[in-house]
Order: sequence, then structure tokens, then C-alpha cells
Amino acid sequence: MKPILLSFFLILIGHIVFAEVPLRLAVAGLSHGHVDWIFNRKDKKDVVVIGIYETNSELIDYYAKQYQLDKALFFTDLQEMLDQLKPDAVSAFGAISEHIVVVRACAPRQIHVMVEKPLATTVADAKEIKELAEQYKIHVLTNFETSWYESNQQIKEILEEGQLGEIRKVLVNDGHQGPKEIGVSKEFLEILTDPAKNGAGALVDFGCYGANLMTWLMNGERPLSVTAVIHQNKPDIYKDVDDEATIVLQYPKAQCVIQASWNWPFSRKDMEVYGTEGYAIALDATTLQQRLPGNNKEEKKKLPARSAPFDDPFSVLAAVVNGSLVLNKLDLYELTINCTVVEILDAAMQSAKQKRTVFLK
Repeated sequence: MKPILLSFFLILIGHIVFAEVPLRLAVAGLSHGHVDWIFNRKDKKDVVVIGIYETNSELIDYYAKQYQLDKALFFTDLQEMLDQLKPDAVSAFGAISEHIVVVRACAPRQIHVMVEKPLATTVADAKEIKELAEQYKIHVLTNFETSWYESNQQIKEILEEGQLGEIRKVLVNDGHQGPKEIGVSKEFLEILTDPAKNGAGALVDFGCYGANLMTWLMNGERPLSVTAVIHQNKPDIYKDVDDEATIVLQYPKAQCVIQASWNWPFSRKDMEVYGTEGYAIALDATTLQQRLPGNNKEEKKKLPARSAPFDDPFSVLAAVVNGSLVLNKLDLYELTINCTVVEILDAAMQSAKQKRTVFLK
């Protein structure tokens, strides 16, 4: 066989192997409300759940019954599960403060990790996660729903093409009526309303989206300063954390206003980007509103959903682990961006507490 044909054949075989061999995934924790995603994707064959770590017997019983899961899948000791099953990757669905515990257990065993947003509750934890990932050569991805939005990807594309000019103002609005109001589980509510487990309330829960997107749009650049104002509109419900937060990120020539709230009348995740030449607004995952140079009118476009594997975070994880997908280091999922996200959130918490602008070193 000629060398060129042989190379093509080997590449083709490689893609077939990637497609046919599912990622052996273990789940760490069942208290995070997003964990149901992994049990509701039975139409996809790229991931198989081989084990579940959880210490809460009520949660174990609930998920075993809800999804007809064999009790043999469950472990109450994380280290035991990892040593016995040797998964390819672990998806963490516990409190944000527990992400560091999962990475500490997985990294020396060279097991890849995906966590729910944000990466960590403290800068120290984020730095340690990054160091462990680099030392043991594992991937640690952070999953944000807005990473699946084609509208955000289109904005990034037209920005890089120069159609918006230079960024001057970005507005990111995220949140819903409140976790209790929308009926999250008691376990998830306990996490979200515990400042030790979640870092803060709405400031972290929804402020992280804007920090993630703005850092991505700015190609990893850190803001000069962070200013945050928080409030408790519903102290009878959220007595220990904020339910309303506004964060202002100041850059040399750009400003980002992040409005994170548990007081919106409806759920929302939208972003407005204004440049020196035009603007683009991601109204939702697949709706883009824009006015570009040369256009006399605003244009509204309906977009297709992101193509596979980017339409599903577990497909992204599987593709990254098996090597069929190589993410840019400044991708929304990657550590470079998400360590900065934690730094921004930490500064925002300091700013709100001290009632002053925090300047980053």
C-alpha cells in the first residue's frame, strides 16, 4: 500500500475506533442538580457510566430507582471506586468546593476530570487544580451551558474577523427566578445557599458565565479591576448568600457588566457585545441579533445548534480524552480561561464585602 493511502487508512481506522470505544466515565457526587444530564443521554453511545461515588444514601436510592441503576454501580469511597474501576474520566457533580478533592484523587491516577461551573471557589484551589493537571498530564474541563451556544461562537467569529472592531462594552445577563423558586432539589439548594460550598450565591452561580465569556472574548486577558455590588432581595429565603449581583470588569479599553440574579422574572443567558464598528447580541443559544459595518438596519438570524461534539459536554469530554478533539488552550472549557474566571469571582467577592474596587495585580 502506498504511504499516502496507508496514512489515510490508519486515520480512518483511528476515527472508527474513537467512535466505537465509549469513554468509561465515573460520576463523583449526585447532589448537583445538573447530574441528571448524564443519565438522560441514552441515545448517545460515546460514554458509558461505570461507577458512581456518593455518600448520601437517600440520593443513592433515588437515582437507582429513577434511572433503574444497578446498586453495584454505587460506591461510598471515592478512592476505592477509582482504584477498582480505573475509569478514563470522572465527572464531578458535588459542591464546587469539592472539585479540588476530586482532582486530587484523580490526577495522580491520570484520570481526566470534568467539573460543573465554576472551576473552584478559591484562587488557591484553582491554582492547585492547574498544577496537578500539568504535573500528571490530565485534562480538567469546566462545563458551562453557554459553551454549547452557537450564537456565542458566531460573535467570537465575527469579532476575530474584525467586523465589530475593538471591543468596548459587553453586557452579560444570567440567572432565573431563584433556585428555590424554580424547584431545585433540597441537596442542590443546600449547596447553592452555603457560601463555603458555593463561594457565594447568585454572584458565583451566574456571575461565572460572564467571567468565562468575557475572558474568552478577550483571549485570556485579565481585567485591570473588578467592582461588585451584591444584595439580598429575599433574605428570608437566601439568608447566608446574595441573590442579586452586578460585577463590572474594567480593561484598558473595554468594560464588561455582568448581571447575575436570582430575581429575573424568567430564566435568561444572553450576551451583548459592542465594538467600535458594530454590535452583536446573543439572545439565546441559536438567536443572533447584529448590526455590522455597512448595514443600515439591525439583522436578526436564527442559527443551527452547535455541531457535534460541541452540542453535548460529555461528547466533548469523550472526544478530548480519546484524542479526536484538541481544544485551543483559550477555549471556554480550558483551565487557562477558567483559572482567570475564579480570580475574577474571588475579586468580586472581595469587592462586594469591602465595598470597594479591587485591582488585580
